[in-house]
Amino acid sequence: MISILLVDDHSLVRAGIARMLADEADMQVIAELSTGEQAIDFVRSAECIPDLVLMNARMPGMGGVEATRALLETYPDIKVVAMSSVVSGIIPSQMLRAVAHAFINKNIEIVDILKVNCMVCAGQHYVSQDAATHLALDPFKKEEQALFDKLSRREMQIAQMLTDGKQVSQISHYLELSPKTVYSYRYRIFEKLGIYSDLELTILAIKHGLTEDSQGLKHLPQINAAG
Repeated sequence: MISILLVDDHSLVRAGIARMLADEADMQVIAELSTGEQAIDFVRSAECIPDLVLMNARMPGMGGVEATRALLETYPDIKVVAMSSVVSGIIPSQMLRAVAHAFINKNIEIVDILKVNCMVCAGQHYVSQDAATHLALDPFKKEEQALFDKLSRREMQIAQMLTDGKQVSQISHYLELSPKTVYSYRYRIFEKLGIYSDLELTILAIKHGLTEDSQGLKHLPQINAAG
């Protein structure tokens, strides 16, 4: 029996995946959570460590990347399957750098999710074909990839929260940092990316695949980030 922890901030996605996995005799969803922080707290307090975590890559707060890294640093035997509707840009490479064992498109068929779960628990790795194609092109996109690589892990976390529409006061409360510290991080993010506003940050995030809200936003104005 494969015990599964399901982590996704979209309740309908969680419910749908959990319902389909419930029909599998050899798989059991032991908990459904909505944030990376909840996932870490659950595993730390759980009597039984899950065999596998289905982790949404892009979530408010800590997010899937940092949650994956934190989980595997402490619990290296857990297998993590990263999920995202974004298969290009920096999200897939970030999750794989965090040592996720697989990366799948959220649009994948349930039968394929089951196969990936079994493969990963058997010690194999998997990247969905569409994500693999984009990752294979990464050497030709060094300038694009290097842009957000300039940010530290904390700066990346705050940048993602800003693109989610979070206010400095909300970020301050959530991360337990002073507003002054958050403003300082925000300034450094803008400086490193060569931008001057949250709007420009959001546009860059969409164009570089840092956010999943890219559909219908393909004709945004061009932002020329300073090198």
